[in-house]
Parts: sequence; structure tokens; C-alpha cells
Amino acid sequence: MRNLVIDNLSKTYPNNVKALDKISIKISSGMFGLLGPNGAGKSSLMRTIATLQEADSGTIFFDGWNVLENSKKFRQQLGYLPQEFGVYPRITAEQLLDHIATLKGISSKKERKGLVDFLLQKVNLFDKKNKNVKAFSGGMKQRIGIAQSLIGDPKVLIVDEPTAGLDPGERNRFYDLLSDVGEDVIVILSTHIVDDVRELCTQMAIMNNGEIVFNGSPDDGINSLRGKVFQKHISKSELENYKQNYQVISNKLIAGKPIIHVLNSTIPDKSFKKIEPTLEDVFFTRIKNIE
Repeated sequence: MRNLVIDNLSKTYPNNVKALDKISIKISSGMFGLLGPNGAGKSSLMRTIATLQEADSGTIFFDGWNVLENSKKFRQQLGYLPQEFGVYPRITAEQLLDHIATLKGISSKKERKGLVDFLLQKVNLFDKKNKNVKAFSGGMKQRIGIAQSLIGDPKVLIVDEPTAGLDPGERNRFYDLLSDVGEDVIVILSTHIVDDVRELCTQMAIMNNGEIVFNGSPDDGINSLRGKVFQKHISKSELENYKQNYQVISNKLIAGKPIIHVLNSTIPDKSFKKIEPTLEDVFFTRIKNIE
């Protein structure tokens, strides 16, 4: 079992934006979901863990040694798919992976070819290996991104907003790909999409305004709301009134009519229906700080 321990990590940018505010979490082998709205600080945390930027204070330890003091050593064990994965548009998928394998220190041409072929098979792009990456769809580019992140047999894999912009079929293929990563690898999935975490992760944290506002398993979060979430169909004109008088977790339109989820210790009145909470309820409850 591998462990990544982040302790009291803080980062403020020159424009006085506090991206990380005393972040402390422990991440073990397996899939870990970092969930939060856009601007919550997720990418800042991922870049800091990946040693692409320095923290103002705090520490990160991987299997007992200090990552921030041994960044070169850590990068040798790291796979990283950033939110914006830049590619060389005029080279083929095979050439791209071969180039990155060379940069990661694999000097044998035969070894690189075997690895590149294996990874292209793994991400289901072997038949497209001679096609220029610029012609790839968004999902195909993400699959190439995962392939490059797996070069060097990483022990920590970071994927930042990997399914944003993917259609449902591409998202499902991406889920399958991530779930195939070895059990002894720490996979950190940073996303604002609740379904990503619900489908893949056994452990998670919710981040908002640079802080961790929940840390545990998805089931822990859901169980904390069990018996406290109530649903009601309302008219659009009633929405503001309900927001003022109830702890409204979320509202969404179904067939053009709002449905609200409300947090309460008992049923507000007979017009409400008690429902099983979802991870989306957990997410909105935590980022709105509703208790």
C-alpha cells in the first residue's frame, strides 16, 4: 500500500489569490477523487503535487520521503495528464509516444517500440498510430494523454479534469481505461463532474475556495445525509421564496419545472418527499456549507 501524505499545504499567487489554504489529506493506493467547482484550487493542488510549482508552506511525503525536497526522484515515479494536454499536431500518435518515452529516459529503440505498441493497444488507438494527432477527436487526444502518462510505470498518476468536453461514450471508455491501472498505483482524479467520482473512486475529497471541505469515501458522505434530504416539485415563481425559507441544496429543471432538494432534520411538510441522498447532494451541501 502506497501513501501520499499532504500536510498543511498553502499557496498564494502574486495577485493575492489564495489557491491552497492549509490543505491536509492522505491518499492511498487506488482511485482518489478530488471534486470541486471550477476555481476551487484543484489544478493548483495537482500542479503542486506534481512539483510544477512551489508551495508557500507545508509538506508532501510519498512513501515516507519528502516530495518537495526530492522533486526529480518523484517525477520519475509520476504520470501526469494536465487539464490542457498539449500535443505536437504534425506528428503521429506513434511518434509522439516515442518522443515522450525518449524524454523519460528509455534509450533503447526496441524497448520504446514495444512500449509504444503496448500503450496504443491499451488505449485502443493502435490502428490510428500513423495518424496525425491534430486529426484526433477530444476523446482520442485524452486517450493519448493517458498513454503518455503511463510511460515509465508510474506509482502516482494525476489526471486533471480528464472528461471535460467528452461525449458519454468517450467518457465511459475513459472510465474503463482508468479502472485498468494497477492496484498498487495512486490515481488522483481531479474533476468538477460528480459522475466521474461516483463511477470510479472509493476515496474522495471535496475542495472549495482552496480548502478541503470533505474527506472520506463517497458512502461516508451519502450516509451523513441519509434521512435529511427532501424533494419537491415547485413552480419557477416559488423558487426564491423556498431559497429564503429552506436550506435548498440544489434545484434543477425537469420538463421545464424546478425540482428542489432541501436539507432538513425532519420532513418540512407533507408536500415534500423524503429521498435517498446522492453524491451530488453531498457535493452541493459541502460547497454551500449547509449543515
